[in-house]
Amino acid sequence: MKQNYTVRHGALEGVEAFLVVARLRSFRRAANELGVTPSAVSQTVRSLEARLGAALFTRTTRSVGLTEAGQRFFDRAAPAFAELVAAGELARDLGQRPTGLLRLSVPRGVVPLILEPVIGSFTQAYPEIELEIAASEEMVDLAAGGFDAGIRFGQFIAPDMVAVRLTPPFPFVVVASPDYVARHGRPGKVADLNGHACLRIRRSNGAIAHWSFVEGDERIDVAVSGPLIAHDYPTLLGAAIRGVGLAQVPGPLVRAPIAEGTLESMLNDQAVMTPGVFLYHPGRRQMLPKLRAFIDHIKSAA
Repeated sequence: MKQNYTVRHGALEGVEAFLVVARLRSFRRAANELGVTPSAVSQTVRSLEARLGAALFTRTTRSVGLTEAGQRFFDRAAPAFAELVAAGELARDLGQRPTGLLRLSVPRGVVPLILEPVIGSFTQAYPEIELEIAASEEMVDLAAGGFDAGIRFGQFIAPDMVAVRLTPPFPFVVVASPDYVARHGRPGKVADLNGHACLRIRRSNGAIAHWSFVEGDERIDVAVSGPLIAHDYPTLLGAAIRGVGLAQVPGPLVRAPIAEGTLESMLNDQAVMTPGVFLYHPGRRQMLPKLRAFIDHIKSAA
């Protein structure tokens, strides 16, 4: 059965004072421990009793004892208050030093490009941080998804996010395998793409991305066609290496395959530039030490 919970104003007020008095069986010693006057402790406890509608203590000139209501309240309130204190200490710990679970939302292509080179050194440098990497092309709501930060291409980051640059701007490069070029030729201009198998990517919003180029001072978007639609760049890159078709992918992803000779680039003089890759998060006031440590580490390793 569904229960409705309401938070009553001042529900916890006076509980700490009550617990200290109950433990020490003295208003005077409780006041010393709490750093207040005995009259202040007495007034606080009386206010708590008034809200609860029950007397919690029996008082004489020589002793202080618990009523039945007071004992029952103490039995339930003491462990609950201890949990609250522990929760506060845990939150304070997370706010003061790099520790806890650090959750990042990243595209799959970013993992080998940016994260793999630093994962080992980061986990060694900060053994009290657990690093969780959720690799997905979907643009997630960081707060709703419980993520500390995300990593994306700069053009996809909302303006209300704080963005930290991780790479310089880079081009989107059209590539194909030497085998594909030998069988189908090399496009010399953008118009030649009509005769080629172009591998495409579907965005998280469901749209198939156009290929973008620069002609003079203008950017042009071209609708291409081909045998494969993927949801991430590593899949496109693997298909291009296997000769399935042409792919347009972020330049840093193809540096190694081009150097190794498994891919060839083309239409380089018309490649469109992107702002680069950024880490983004909701704001500086919400940044915990674990995220600050990660940002500093990844920037120092760049």
